[in-house]
Amino acid sequence: MKSDREERTVMSFIRGTIGRITAAMAMLALPAAAPAQAQPADYYAGKTLTIIVGLDAGGTVDTFVRNFAGYLKKHIPGQPTIIVQNMPGAGGLLATNYLAERAPKDGFTIIYHLWDPLAQALGHPALRTRYEAFEYLGGTSDTRVVYARTDAVPGGLKTPADIMKGDNLAVGALNTTDLSGLLPKLALEVLGVKHKLITGYRGGNDIFLALQRGEVQVHSTSIGTLRTRNASFLSSGQGMPLAYLVVADKDGTFEPNAYIKEMPGFPALYKQVHGKAPSGPTWDALNWLVQQVSDVMFVGLAPPGAPAPALATLRKSFEAAIADPDFIAHSIKINGLPFTFVPVEKGKAVFSALAGVSPDVLATVRKSIGEAPK
Repeated sequence: MKSDREERTVMSFIRGTIGRITAAMAMLALPAAAPAQAQPADYYAGKTLTIIVGLDAGGTVDTFVRNFAGYLKKHIPGQPTIIVQNMPGAGGLLATNYLAERAPKDGFTIIYHLWDPLAQALGHPALRTRYEAFEYLGGTSDTRVVYARTDAVPGGLKTPADIMKGDNLAVGALNTTDLSGLLPKLALEVLGVKHKLITGYRGGNDIFLALQRGEVQVHSTSIGTLRTRNASFLSSGQGMPLAYLVVADKDGTFEPNAYIKEMPGFPALYKQVHGKAPSGPTWDALNWLVQQVSDVMFVGLAPPGAPAPALATLRKSFEAAIADPDFIAHSIKINGLPFTFVPVEKGKAVFSALAGVSPDVLATVRKSIGEAPK
């Protein structure tokens, strides 16, 4: 017969065993634990990243993105396959709307192309979202150059100042708010040269082909594209750079670009032909637009609500790719100057500042593109 102590020991063992068995059975009944969320270091491993360009292939932005994609892949942990997909339409707004409304929000589809500050500032219905709604990844600023066919004026262009002989010059553009067309349009307006805006082109390369055919006489492009794609057009004598666009103060003073020697800055060209610094409402509007380009021209955006691991990875990789010594060396060799990276906080600030643009500037732009005042 067992003693009371032995009985208590046995019962304690039995209760402990039953408890352990019960706990084990409860664990088996639980659903399998979900795998840990992918961290930035492995989010893109074995995956495909699609970069949408909202313009036709062969233009300034498309060429830049396709070259940049290789360096971006290098700096994304896991080195995913990168596909560059063109989605032209509405001057790039088709792709912008697609990213906001239909693109998967998983971080595997982004855009990198020109943004359209005027479409938002003017409240154009073609833009069905706002830029600050996107997840900003990184961007690059740009220096735009106005150039023309040498036969655009009687007797031909011998110097940039000869553009003053022009009459009803055709300026190519994607749409009325396209910066690549509106900037040269406003520049001609400030100079006092008669012109007209021809819209409906699908990309910068499309306009360049129209320029070669003589359908348009004036356009603007990146200084890098001018020195690469357009090089033979200039060296053959068919075209001539007129001025590079640069922000100036109220006195027309500006900081010359040390990388550009083959043409004057626009304020200097204006002073050469008019004997004074540019001024007036149209000049203020042009100067404001040039500031937008100087701050950020090409933007990388992810859809609203993209996963935090994807955003962290892409933002870090964008910055690293732009700062890559090989990319810098390549840019200087091809374009004659490096690209300037626009980080997240600055890019977001530029988007937010659109709400504070002067009503006078917007009224001037509306008048220039033939829109009724609001």
